[in-house]
Amino acid sequence: MAGLTERRGPNSSDSFWTWRQLMFRFLDRLTPEHVEAIAAFVQMEMLEAGYATNVEFHYLHHQPGGIPYANPAEMAERIIAATARTGIGLTLLPVHYEFGGCDKRALGPGQIRFGNDFDAFEKLHAAAASSLKALPEDCGLGVAPHSLRAVAFDDLKRHREMAGENPLHMHLAEQIAEVEEVLALHGKRPVELVLDHMDLGGTNCFIHCTQMLPHETDGLARSGAIAGLCPITEASLGDGIFDGVRWMDAGGRIAVGSDSNIRISLSEELRTLDHSQRLRDHSRAALASVDKSTGRRLHDAINLGGSIAAGRNCGAIAPGKLADLVALDDRAIDLEGRKGDTILDCFVFAGNASLVSDVWSAGRHVVSDGMHRERGGNRGRLPKGDARTWRCNLMTGELKNWQSIQEEVLRRITTRLWKPGEFIPNEEELSREFGCARATVNRALRSLADSGLLERRRKAGTRIALSPIRKATLDIPVIRREIESKGLAYPGQLSAF
Repeated sequence: MAGLTERRGPNSSDSFWTWRQLMFRFLDRLTPEHVEAIAAFVQMEMLEAGYATNVEFHYLHHQPGGIPYANPAEMAERIIAATARTGIGLTLLPVHYEFGGCDKRALGPGQIRFGNDFDAFEKLHAAAASSLKALPEDCGLGVAPHSLRAVAFDDLKRHREMAGENPLHMHLAEQIAEVEEVLALHGKRPVELVLDHMDLGGTNCFIHCTQMLPHETDGLARSGAIAGLCPITEASLGDGIFDGVRWMDAGGRIAVGSDSNIRISLSEELRTLDHSQRLRDHSRAALASVDKSTGRRLHDAINLGGSIAAGRNCGAIAPGKLADLVALDDRAIDLEGRKGDTILDCFVFAGNASLVSDVWSAGRHVVSDGMHRERGGNRGRLPKGDARTWRCNLMTGELKNWQSIQEEVLRRITTRLWKPGEFIPNEEELSREFGCARATVNRALRSLADSGLLERRRKAGTRIALSPIRKATLDIPVIRREIESKGLAYPGQLSAF
């Protein structure tokens, strides 16, 4: 959706809530195959940006229409499969999303793929825990009641029990309308309600927290909870400005993530966080302290808070800690002659992912010379073999006729996304991807097979020809017909027999 929601449309007051409707439309088109490919691509970009761990707030659980998959953890397993491929660390947070608002109204059409009552969610969570065993031991599990709007308040104790010592994440005080809805029902604002009734501590992470009053900021910071911040997304959606100055001065802990993934950049998330404080307070170096530069203070804060929010034994280079490491490129012009904490300041305020040279996740060397091992030399392109899941316009389903599908398949062949000898997805898979009838895909593939580019074998499948032979049909005109079509006579004489 990056770049696809930047028009206002007929509603003059475009907001988070109107953006959310477009997001729901997008999600409703995603198949398990799409989710796996998208997750792998996002994880790859995260690693190249300097993230070693993905804390996955995962709430797309069911088929379109809200029908559960036969395996309740089908979509969770797609995230797990992507993680196995990319090598990133994973803390999987299955999301419980039961209601459409604080009054426990039913979920709307865009939300029903997320929905579970508590018993169904418990089964999903158990299935996801079992599936996680396929990943390395550094990968873990947590719980994510979506928000005070989406779950019963009385169930939060059960969520905490389900999480045990593992992380619990929840959206909190992100939107003004959310605050007003909670206040109307409970007589308290969201943060006040949580402070009064939840058992808070270090493994609770509250996401966004952009609508807090000063006393709420101080109280939640001192509770030991983590503030999970996504500054690029919060700016994009107009959520508001998290009070980072007050929070950190009160000893609050923070973690940083990418959320909507419209822009995956660790340095830019940190830069956006600090710049928002400067704009609000008319200051500079807003998040620096007396003894630490801004870059150093943010670096230390997100490593500590992030490790706790992920439930991961990392965050420092020390014996017994996981080797989640990032190396910056000292050949980069922005780091020329820089030393000590100035390197961190330059990364945050002048840098981007191009400064990241190498990344290790739990000792797995997944990024070398700025490029993920799956890139194959193609920075900015898609993971090898996954382009087929991306060309279809998921918002409009624009590939409908057989000629446009033929053109797309031909593009994948000529650019060698599909290489000679490789089997391509079957007709059913392609029809789902392109949002068209299977017969339409069949017509496109038959045309390419007739031209010698594809080899189609019954039951075996369709593959790219090893030595494509372009067939041509020579149409020899019939001279008599051409002359007569112009209204002229066509004389003939037998000259010999």
